[in-house]
Amino acid sequence: MRMLWKNIKGLVGVYDTPPLYLKGGEMRSLPVLEQAWLAIEDGVVVDFGSMEEFPGITDWSGLEVMDCEGKYVLPAWCDSHTHLVFAASRSGEFLSRLEGKSYQEIAAEGGGILNSARALQSMSELDLLADARNRLMQAMRTGTGSIEIKSGYGLTTEAELKMLRVIDALKSEFSIPIKATFLACHAVPEGDWTAASWTARMVEDALPAVAKEGLADYVDAFCEKGYFGLAETQSLLEASLLLGLKAKVHVNQFNAFGGVKLCVDAKAVSVDHLEELEAEDIDALKKAAASGHPTFATALPGCSYFLGIPYTPVLELMKADVPVALATDFNPGSAPSSNMSRVVQLAILKMKMHPLEAIAAATINGAAAMECSEQAGVIARGRAANVLLTRPMNGLEDLAYGFGEEPVEKVFIDGESL
Repeated sequence: MRMLWKNIKGLVGVYDTPPLYLKGGEMRSLPVLEQAWLAIEDGVVVDFGSMEEFPGITDWSGLEVMDCEGKYVLPAWCDSHTHLVFAASRSGEFLSRLEGKSYQEIAAEGGGILNSARALQSMSELDLLADARNRLMQAMRTGTGSIEIKSGYGLTTEAELKMLRVIDALKSEFSIPIKATFLACHAVPEGDWTAASWTARMVEDALPAVAKEGLADYVDAFCEKGYFGLAETQSLLEASLLLGLKAKVHVNQFNAFGGVKLCVDAKAVSVDHLEELEAEDIDALKKAAASGHPTFATALPGCSYFLGIPYTPVLELMKADVPVALATDFNPGSAPSSNMSRVVQLAILKMKMHPLEAIAAATINGAAAMECSEQAGVIARGRAANVLLTRPMNGLEDLAYGFGEEPVEKVFIDGESL
């Protein structure tokens, strides 16, 4: 199939030679080619340019022409932190929160992650895959064109492997880049387990099995008070590196106590959440960014919105020239939405990001935060035509200004409209 999109108000994130990522101060320089055209053939971007220099059409055979007057074209969203594979919603816990209980209180009573684990352990792999497939398709329909998916709701070796096999099956079924993360240390299971003993079990039993079967691209831990501390996180990351697995780590969601520097020193690809930050955390990320081997700072504003906790101070991170990414944290407990457009809206409205900064964080930097920059995050010749077409807008600020409206009119994956 051949397509020509003409009169595009702005072709966003378009490059002749794309960089791998944009650091803080560079994020507002995400390129926008105004009054543009885009040519797609067999699902791949083959050319683009300004309408003023449009060369004309010499071959009309099989060509579909689409007028994009007043509309923007963006790279598909890159969602670098999700828990898309799970067994059941936790809407009952949401009601408990509305009645006054905190997220931590619900977890202490056996809810939260433990609740999700009980449901997942009893669910068949085929049913789990069917549900995950539907959720992934829904995420794609709202604009996601690459995604990271974690395990972590198994809380037994076999259940964790079951989750990772489901993610592996999704990789085989879908053409978009999908990354799998083994969230080995998500919560301490029920029984006589401690954070230390569960970490040891994961390191000695599950991690070698995951590595042997090639089921994970990364490992992860919930480095947080009441979950897994610095010693457990360091033990997991050291063991993973010996097996050739890098890390993407939950850290500083509720407390800042040294987890960021630990992860940076372990050369983690990203540190995610960061709602609480100390000066030494920003300094560690700044030094990594200056070295040319950054640890990406991934903010999850949907979680902040849903739980009513602080938003990640991304302006401070960008001021320190740290590359910032945005992701949904899609999960049944603290961020039950896979819609990246909502994340971008929250980043602009609540975190005061410039629209170009938010788009950069949700595209080129999101791709880099899951190491798929060669496949996703920008519009470039030879890349898969995984792109978004917006509704008519006055400017990119309308992504958030009209926060009650869906900004994405159509989603194209491999040049096909979903």
